[in-house]
Amino acid sequence: MSFSIQYLSFFVIQTDGDGSQSSKSFKHYQTMDHEDYAESELKSFLDSEFGRINKRKVEKNPSTEAAPTKIGRFIVEPGYELDSNPNYNLMQRLRSSDSKEEFLGFADEMVRIYMETNAVRGGAFIVAIAKPTKVLDEPLLFVMKCDFESKIARIADERSLISHVEMAISARSIKSIQYPHMPEEGMLDEWELKIHQATHARYFEDFLRFVAYEKPMPEIVSEQVIEMVHQYMDEKWQAAPDNEQGRQMEQESLEIWAASEKRDLQEKWSHDYVVEAAAQLIEHKPDLDFKFKLGGVAVKGLLSDYGQHIHFAKHNGRYVVVIEGDGFEFEKGMSPVELLHPEELEQVISRIGVPSSENDDN
Repeated sequence: MSFSIQYLSFFVIQTDGDGSQSSKSFKHYQTMDHEDYAESELKSFLDSEFGRINKRKVEKNPSTEAAPTKIGRFIVEPGYELDSNPNYNLMQRLRSSDSKEEFLGFADEMVRIYMETNAVRGGAFIVAIAKPTKVLDEPLLFVMKCDFESKIARIADERSLISHVEMAISARSIKSIQYPHMPEEGMLDEWELKIHQATHARYFEDFLRFVAYEKPMPEIVSEQVIEMVHQYMDEKWQAAPDNEQGRQMEQESLEIWAASEKRDLQEKWSHDYVVEAAAQLIEHKPDLDFKFKLGGVAVKGLLSDYGQHIHFAKHNGRYVVVIEGDGFEFEKGMSPVELLHPEELEQVISRIGVPSSENDDN
């Protein structure tokens, strides 16, 4: 998708390297309209970037909190409209600018707000309004931050060979905001914007204080599982209302389990109960991950595999995982195991939990 630039403001942010408040400053270099941009060197530097930002895939509920690309949603108090949000208002003023001077005024306001955040580093700060050609007649706002590249040099003359280039910027690690978010080609959601940033620094999450981000999928799933646990507790202890001590002990045990980074098998629910609970989660997201370790061996699949292709069991006091399928697939690094003629399952089970010396005797 190509874009036609309406207005673009180019600022340079300078710091002494530690991001302290006393060392930050910015300078406006140029504001361009469509004709200015077409003749500028920025065109070759940025033209493909607008399409890349727009095409970048994003999930409303990412698989991790540290996902570099996220969807943000403007925060409004109950009963209030979208125009009560300061971030939305500034972006809308930029999108509706009628002149270079008006656009520069709003872009200057945006960069000043950005300068108040903790993650500020030196680089170029670019604010642009662009229309997707042949798709929409509505303009999109793009905000881009390009950090300075360190130790950049260029070939000079025969005598000095190389010279240092001050304030060199690169498109490789551009942080960006796109508003509105385009969930599908030709469709805009005025409540949502898309941000892309380095995972170690929340550049635009700090910058946009009145924007909220959806919870990552693992957090949503955890909350749903905790809700199921509470329902299970209510049903279980309704049958024993006098045993308050037993209920309290189990509740404390499950709270410790829920708060732990690494958790063990709890052995509380039946297979059928687990299948039913898993089905409720899979209904909302069919491709939910299912990862665990048994004895240091990692297994990764889908939650929908449980009870279908992945089975848990106990035998001779040991945990057992049975993974079934039509065939194996091995990748890099050949091993003798690939030449195995498999035994029947009963023969393998007979060895589980039996000391190796007894197996040798057999």
